Amino acid sequence: MTQAETLLQAARNAGAIIATAESCTGGMVAAAITDIAGSSAIFDRGFVTYTNAAKIDMLGVKQATLDAFGAVSEQVAQEMAAGAAQNSNATIAVSITGIAGPGGSDHKPEGRVCFGLCYQEKTTSLTVEFGALGRTQVRHAARDHAITLLLNAITSAPN
Repeated sequence: MTQAETLLQAARNAGAIIATAESCTGGMVAAAITDIAGSSAIFDRGFVTYTNAAKIDMLGVKQATLDAFGAVSEQVAQEMAAGAAQNSNATIAVSITGIAGPGGSDHKPEGRVCFGLCYQEKTTSLTVEFGALGRTQVRHAARDHAITLLLNAITSAPN
């Protein structure tokens, strides 16, 4: 059973509905979930917000947050996750924003990905440094990490 199939089963058992807000992964999390037959029972929608304008327009990310912290930040990831939850029928939302590469800077290196999770009226975030694995590997690692975040939140939630 794949990680996404395990997520589907856990979400179904918990009555959870998922939304995603993705930047550097360009919809890979939504695709991994919707590749599975029956995912319509637990997946509401995905937002691909690659530009700052899309993050503002579709998810309500504040321009001030982008100006202060940049698109690749935990603050923006939190606002993305909260916006996905607010603009959907989801009970849990995950967001991803990062530097897939190639490139980056000393301040924000290639492989840095920020995640947000909005669940049970609480929004959290974290940053993972995947390193300069190459664009494809960073995106796949970010996709897999987001699915793990969803799965862990759903399975550890009190009933």
